[in-house]
Amino acid sequence: MRVLRGDPKAWPEPLGSGFAVTIGNFDGVHLGHQTVLSDLAERARALGGIPRAVLTFDPHPVAVMAPAHAPRLLTSIDQRIEILDYLGVDTVGVLPFEQVRTMTPEQFVSDVLARGLGARVVAVGSNFRFGHERAGDIEALRAGGAAFGYEVDVVPLLEGDGPVSSSGIRVMVAGGAVENARQALGRAFELRGVVVGGERRGRTIGFPTANVVPPSDMAIPARGVYAAKVRVGAHLHPAVVNVGVRPTFDGEQELVEAHLLDFEDELYGQLIGVLFERRLRDEMKFSGVAELVEQIEYDVADARGALA
Repeated sequence: MRVLRGDPKAWPEPLGSGFAVTIGNFDGVHLGHQTVLSDLAERARALGGIPRAVLTFDPHPVAVMAPAHAPRLLTSIDQRIEILDYLGVDTVGVLPFEQVRTMTPEQFVSDVLARGLGARVVAVGSNFRFGHERAGDIEALRAGGAAFGYEVDVVPLLEGDGPVSSSGIRVMVAGGAVENARQALGRAFELRGVVVGGERRGRTIGFPTANVVPPSDMAIPARGVYAAKVRVGAHLHPAVVNVGVRPTFDGEQELVEAHLLDFEDELYGQLIGVLFERRLRDEMKFSGVAELVEQIEYDVADARGALA
């Protein structure tokens, strides 16, 4: 898959006979987004098998327009690209939102859709707006199509439309409903981060953990204990994961602590992904280490059963 970044006016000339294009944030690349991509594939085949391209934004538009209201993301831009690659998208254009928001609708059409991608068909949601001060709408997009030779498809289930939405999944994750999030995403919600050093209490009580400080811009499951899988390189390992502040030890910093089952390698400094499969219980404060260890033993057994 080809990834285009930076100023779209500097993108290389499109190859072949142009692209079937869709535009949106695609945060999470959930089942609604996947329906759009499937429909776009059908249009691409009808046009002689032309490739598909997705235009997405970085950072999220709300993070630029109203930073105080920026949503916590379900996927980083790199995760989004990986998922789109897995789904067979041929090209992803990552648009720098600070730049494209200043373009007139006519500039966006000519520089991004026509020159940048050689668009043959453009699929967007009915509420799609683009260009400086959101001046462009569906009719402006169609006018551009008449000038540059692309068709416009207005489709359901883009951002904010339909029964599955990124905002709805964020609510699920924030509430700890990771199984519901899994159904809406079509896969487990994954939080990535670099393993940091800790106080090594887990190791002293027989349950060493890989600790990740949750990125401030990413969605985080509600505090509690989860059955999960941890991605280390190309491998997935079963794990029991605590999200919280370790109240038994009067902790303050929120951490994601993953105890990988039947795993002994050191992970400090490595990037891992935690895939949340099932919520097991709330985070709890125990009277002491012995009671905590007894509960973790139950958690490990529950996690093994949930992941079997």
